[in-house]
Amino acid sequence: MNNHTRIINIGRQIGSGGLLIAKELARNLGFVFYDREILNLAAKESGFCERFFEQNDERKGFLRSLFHVHVPLLGESNFYRNDFSQESLYQFQSDAIRKAAEQSDCVFVGRTADYILRDYRNVVNIFITADPEERLRRVAERLRLNEEAARKLIEDKEESRAAYYNYYTGKKWGHASSYDLCVNSGPLGLKGTAELIEDFVRRRFQMTPDR
Repeated sequence: MNNHTRIINIGRQIGSGGLLIAKELARNLGFVFYDREILNLAAKESGFCERFFEQNDERKGFLRSLFHVHVPLLGESNFYRNDFSQESLYQFQSDAIRKAAEQSDCVFVGRTADYILRDYRNVVNIFITADPEERLRRVAERLRLNEEAARKLIEDKEESRAAYYNYYTGKKWGHASSYDLCVNSGPLGLKGTAELIEDFVRRRFQMTPDR
C-alpha cells in the first residue's frame, strides 16, 4: 500500500524498556504514540467495552475469559451477535490500527501491528531486547517483586505474547527475520537506544533533522 504516513512498529521483551524507548522515539520524531490507546479506538469501532479488550490484550484465546465477564463488558448491542469470536475481536483491533496508521505518522507498540501493516510502504519494524538479568532486575524494581515472582511474570507474559503473535502472523515473535532492526537496550541504555533507533528511522525515511 502506498501510504503517505510514516509508521514505526515496536516489538519488545518484557523488561527491555521497549515501551519507554517507543515513547521517547515518538516524542523526538513528533509521531503519534499508540500503546494501550489502540484498545480504546478498537472499543469505539466495535461497540465493545474497552475493558474487555484490556482483559484480553495480546493474549491468544480471547474467548476463554468470556464466561468470566459480565454482560456490560460486551455491550448490549453486541452480546448476541453471531460473528462474535476471537477473530472478530482481532479484526476490530486490526481495523483500528489501520485507521490510525492512515491518519498520521505514528509509533505502535506490539499487538502485531507489524503484520497488520505489512502491505504499507513507509514502515519500519523494530524489536527491542535486553539481557535476561537486566530485564529481571528492571521488572522486579518496577513492580516491587522478588526475583522468583519477577521471573515467573516475565515467563508467563512472554509465553502469552509470543503465542498471540505467532498465531496471528504465522511468524516467530522476536526472531530477527521478522524485523528491520533488533536492538539490545543494555549497552546504550534506554535514552541511547532511542537515539540509535531514531537515527535509523531518519535514514530509512530520509527525514531532515528538524522532522
